[in-house]
Amino acid sequence: MKYLVMIQGTQADYEGMRGKDSPGSPAYDAEQLQAMYAFMGALNNDLAESGEMIDGQGLAEPARTRSVALGTDGKPVITDGPYGETKEVLAGYWVLECESLDRVTEIAERILQCPGPEGMTVYPVVIRPILDGAGDV
Repeated sequence: MKYLVMIQGTQADYEGMRGKDSPGSPAYDAEQLQAMYAFMGALNNDLAESGEMIDGQGLAEPARTRSVALGTDGKPVITDGPYGETKEVLAGYWVLECESLDRVTEIAERILQCPGPEGMTVYPVVIRPILDGAGDV
């Protein structure tokens, strides 16, 4: 079965990776940032080698996003980020093909071990099965 595995973050978390300290999102130093990238690279390599990785990407910070919605008049309303009303956003994802929910849960537990500065917020990893389109609602 295919699964979407999602990690969350905030604009402050992205700023922390650039060295700007804030509550819950401490600044990374160069060594901590390199350790995070190395961890994620090793994880991705392991998932590729096992044949479970279909895709995986980190996403740009909320300040570089855009939202397109319908206004009350039915016309598009375009808003550039960051969005003050949004606490956490999707920061990255993997599309994995795993033999079971237990296996993808093991992978999510591994993701939670990603290193970072002391005091950083650790968000839950969200797992969503991907419907196969065969009436699997």
